[in-house]
Parts: sequence; structure tokens; C-alpha cells
Amino acid sequence: MKIALTGNPNSGKTTLFNLLTGGSEKVGNWAGVTVDKKEGELKKALNKSGKSIKIIDLPGAYSMSPFTSEESVTRDFIKNENPDVIVNIVDATNLSRSLFFTTQLLELNIPVVIALNKSDINRKQGTIIDIKTLENVLGCNVVETVSIAGSDNGIEQLIKEAEKTIGKTQKSPFNGHDVDMSNKKAVEENDRKRYDFVKGIVEKAENRKVQSKEITKQDKADRILAHKWLGLPIFAVVMWAVFALSQTYVGPFIADILVGWIDKLYVFVEGLLGSGVSPVLSSILLDGMIGGVGAVIGFLPLIMVLFFLIALLEDCGYMARIAIVMDRFFKGIGLSGKSIIPMIIGTGCAIPGIMSTRTIKNERQRRTTAMLTPFMPCGAKLPVIALFAGVFFNDASWVGTAMYFMGIFLIIIGALIVRKITGETDEKSFFIMELPPYKFPSIKRAAISMFSRGKAFIVKAGTIILLCNTVIQIMQTFNWRFELVAEGAQNTSILATIASPFAFLLIPLGFGVWQLAAAAITGFIAKENVVGTLAVVYSITNFIDVEELALVSGVTEVSQIMGLTSVAALSYLMFNLFTPPCFAAIGAMNSEMEDKKWLWGGIAFQFATGYTISFLTYQIGTFITTGAVGVGFIPGAVAVAAIAGVIIYLMKKGSEKKVNEISVGV
Repeated sequence: MKIALTGNPNSGKTTLFNLLTGGSEKVGNWAGVTVDKKEGELKKALNKSGKSIKIIDLPGAYSMSPFTSEESVTRDFIKNENPDVIVNIVDATNLSRSLFFTTQLLELNIPVVIALNKSDINRKQGTIIDIKTLENVLGCNVVETVSIAGSDNGIEQLIKEAEKTIGKTQKSPFNGHDVDMSNKKAVEENDRKRYDFVKGIVEKAENRKVQSKEITKQDKADRILAHKWLGLPIFAVVMWAVFALSQTYVGPFIADILVGWIDKLYVFVEGLLGSGVSPVLSSILLDGMIGGVGAVIGFLPLIMVLFFLIALLEDCGYMARIAIVMDRFFKGIGLSGKSIIPMIIGTGCAIPGIMSTRTIKNERQRRTTAMLTPFMPCGAKLPVIALFAGVFFNDASWVGTAMYFMGIFLIIIGALIVRKITGETDEKSFFIMELPPYKFPSIKRAAISMFSRGKAFIVKAGTIILLCNTVIQIMQTFNWRFELVAEGAQNTSILATIASPFAFLLIPLGFGVWQLAAAAITGFIAKENVVGTLAVVYSITNFIDVEELALVSGVTEVSQIMGLTSVAALSYLMFNLFTPPCFAAIGAMNSEMEDKKWLWGGIAFQFATGYTISFLTYQIGTFITTGAVGVGFIPGAVAVAAIAGVIIYLMKKGSEKKVNEISVGV
């Protein structure tokens, strides 16, 4: 048995899907979070019949005439896959808009049950919907639901009605089958009639206490938080507060406890091994596995606190306002208003962020967004940010906040450059965004989101990062003749000889040593590897507790071991954040771009951006702090000038292409 869940974006479909199946699909207060259908089995607790019941969560749609790719997924599934019943999730707080789609579904000869969702919000606002009137007019069953766990959420009743409805015939109260879809004027006339019909239903069934024309407290809040000029500085303050809590106060407090456990594990395993164990095996187990992975895991509390706070911002409805604030800026630089959604999703992980670009209709805008989304620091980059903010900037909250806004800045500059290079004139783009009512965020949902992301982080640490750090430790222990590297001769190791040529290229950026080059290279496998590799090559097991480090190594700062100034550290941080993402994210770029020329051009652009911004940070910062330019200024300036020259040439070529197209058109 197949039950399809469909409805307008932000009607609560995916939350309902998670309740029905026990899944943990991404939920967000904006269209495009679900970009493809999701399938799951109905939970046993809800399956009273014992039959095999499959639940399909379809992307949000406003109409059976698709305007976006995700709406096409919904239409094609309903028309071609023959679900046994459609559960149409209707937003009870916005009945007049939701029922347009409902009337279209009722014309498909597939049984429909309406889940009147968000009924709890209606009750709070004093809005009353006459269920019987709605059922009589539409000719289908209507069940009030609330997409939260509980005994009175209506979910069990919804499943019962869905099972009873299967096989029954329903007659549509509004018949639009006879319209010639190729006749635009006829279609528009039919839609007007449908809207009038829906308006009549709402007038009969709904008694609204708060009229939409009234200015509510929510409207007043939006005039401040979503203001075209105040919105950005408010967002900056909010992000600073999020980083202050996660990276300076709450996160490090919990991290100290976790690092203490990791240190005890290190000592315990060291005791088990004893003095008779091979130094190579001891080094691999202690420094490579426990030390390298432990250094990454040590930042897990900081990351989880950050994810928890961001989940709260999403759930309370604030992040949807940020998308609205950014929309006007993105349209001005040649991107779609929808481009902000992949970038918000990308703060968790770049891969789903890149995949969600498929909701963008314009091909150039979609590919450009897929190319630029990795500039937003994702969860994998947070350990790197936390490490350098803690070691070189005394846990300053501005470091993380600055990296996010630097990502936004590079996206804006990058979009303008790509627009000039392609020489394309964009068609007008439309951005439909649901603004959910402000509400107190669910601590439970935020905790689930936090733990699911934390679990993914731990799994990666126990697989990819563990394997990578083990290999790094072996490569650092042996030379090419597979002889043990003598103490003080680490430059002869396999790792050093591979990384040294790359280190030479990084001298103008302020970190031209093989250890830092090796860490940057392993970061392309997974960005967390940057921290793990630094722990291995510098034999540091604890990046969190500097006092303990001083007792072990005899120095007071990790920075003294790495030999980096604060300016060079900032340069190194930006290089790792703004060069190409991990290989998995590059694979997602390849899938969504569907063009090798765009893929390799995007990777080259990301390398050029990371190198240039790192060079400028180091050289300008060094000049400001010391009065002289940094080491390698001239070769670095030549490289950056060459990058700029290529970009200017391509932009000029794109402008000429545009002029030629206009001339041909005239």
C-alpha cells in the first residue's frame, strides 16, 4: 500500500512523514528542503492492520502545473506511480491558498484524505474551521492533525481514514479537466475560477478571529528582523551570539570534560602496551589513532552546541527571514532568490546544500550556486575554525562570525564574476518563501538534529579520519626505503617529501612548511582531517587545554609548535575554508552541474579564490602589524596577478559575447 504525502511547502509534510515512519528527514521553514521523494515504512505502533504500508514524502507544490523541478517530481509521481491514496497536508492557518492545490488533486481519480495540519495554531489564534462543511463541499474526509508527537495529534485517525478511503471514488467539486492546457488564456481563466471557488469554500468553512489585514505582533517583528537594511546587522549580532556560546563559553566547558576522557584513554592504552611493544606500533596506535582522532573528537561539543543553536533558529522561524533579507542582494548579483536556501543548508553540510540547487530553474544560476555554496563554512570546517580561534585568538567569537560573513562576501564577488564570464542576461526569477509564524522552538527537535549531526561526525571520525590519520602516521614514520625515520630527520619521511613541493607554493601565504601543507592536502578528503593531521605531525593530543600542553611540551602555546603568527594562522584558516571542499562535495557538484567544463572551472575558481584571499590576508596583515610585507611577496604577487589576469580576460570575453548576441538580435 502506497500513501503519498503532498501539499504546499512549509505545510508540515516532512515533520508528519517523520512522525509516521520514525525517520529523521531534514525539516526547514522554507521551500526546497525536500528536493526529491522520500520513502519509509509506516511505524508498527501506527500500523493496526499489519499490512505493508509505504509512506512517500513528496516535495512541496502549489499546483499540478509545475513551475520548479521539485514540483515536477510531485506531479510525475502522482500521475505515473499510482499511489493508493493521497494524504493532502493542508495548512490550517492558510486555508485559502492551500485548497487551490487540493481541488486539483481531487480531479485525478485517486482517493484523497485531507490532513488539516497546524490546527493547534488555529486554536491559539481563535480561528475555527467547520470540518463537516469542508468535508461536504470537497467530498473527502478531513482530519485535524498536529505535527508533533503526542496522543492527541490526530495521526492514528489519519491513517485509519486513509486505509478506509482506498478504492473509493470521489467526485471533484470543481472540474478543470476540459481546459486546453496549450491555451494560456483559457488556463488563466480556469485558474481564476478555481480561486473564486476556493474563496467561496473558505467563506463557508472558516471563521477567522484575526484578519490577515490586521497588523499583528508577528508583522511588527518582521518589520525589524526582515528589514532590508537592519536585517543584516541583526543577523551578524545573532551569529556572533551563537559563536560566543558555542565556541567560547558552553562548548569549551563540555569539551574540557571530553578531552579529559580521551587523555585517560591514551594513558590507559599506553599502560596496556607497556615498554616491550614496538615503537612503531605504539606510535600508530597512540599518536595516529587515539591522538589524531581524539584531537578531532575534542571539538565535537563545540560543534554540537553550534548545531543545536542553529536548529533553534530554524525552528523558531528566524532563518526563513534571513532568506528574505538576502533575496534582494542575491537577485542583484545574478543569482536566484532561491540560492540562499542551498547556502543555509550548506552550513550543516555542503553536500545536501549543493543537491538542493536543483530547485533553481535557471541553468546558469543553478550551476553558479552549486559552485559557490561550498564557500559557506560547513560542519566539517568548524573544528578548523574552533582550533585556530582558540589557539591564536583566545577563543574570540568574532573569528567564526567573520568566516561566515567572509563566505557571504566571496559568494557575492564570485557570482558577479561568473555572471560577467558567462555573459548571460538572466531571465526574471521568482522566489516564493513561506514565512512561518514565530514560535518557541522545540528543544526536542533541536536536540534530535544536534545528535543526528553529532552521530554523523563521530562515524566520520571513526572511519575516514581514523584511516587517514593512521596512514599519515605511517607515512611520517617511514622514508621511501621503508626505514624508520631517525629522530630529528622528519624531513626525510614519505609524508614530508610528498608535502614539501606543495609547501613551497604556500610560502607567500605564510605557512610554507610541509606539516601545514600535509594537513591542507588531507583536508580535501574530509575537512576535519586538517585538525587530525596537525595533531599527528606535531604530536599534539590536546588542542583544548593549553595549560596541559605546556606541561607536556614545555611551551605555553600551540602556536609556538606550529611556528605561525596570528596573521599567518588567519591566512591558513581562510585557505582551508575557501579552497575546494571535500571530494564528496565535489562529487555532488559534478552531479548537479552536469557539465565537466563547469565542474573543472568551478574547482579552479575555488582554488584561485582560496589562494588569493589567503595571500592578501597574510601580506596585508603582516604589513599592518610589522610595517613590512611577508616572505614570498613577489612570487605570490605574480601568481595572484596571473589569476586576476585570467579572470579579467574571461570577463572581457563574456562581455564581448553578450554584445555580439545583442547585435545579432537587433
